[in-house]
Amino acid sequence: MIENLTGSPLTLSPLMATTLFVIACLAGYRYRSVWKAEGPRVQLWIFGLIAAVILLVLGLVPVKG
Repeated sequence: MIENLTGSPLTLSPLMATTLFVIACLAGYRYRSVWKAEGPRVQLWIFGLIAAVILLVLGLVPVKG
């Protein structure tokens, strides 16, 4: 489906998918830490958006294998 829209196959390698997943987990952990400490809302937005965007990419872009 993505290939039809963009004209090029968009896939993630397993290593890249794993790396992105680890980054999303770390961003989610930082989000929770800032939230529990009632830290600055800007940090909540930054870490939350990083985690959300990466998880969205991992959910929608196929992994070649």
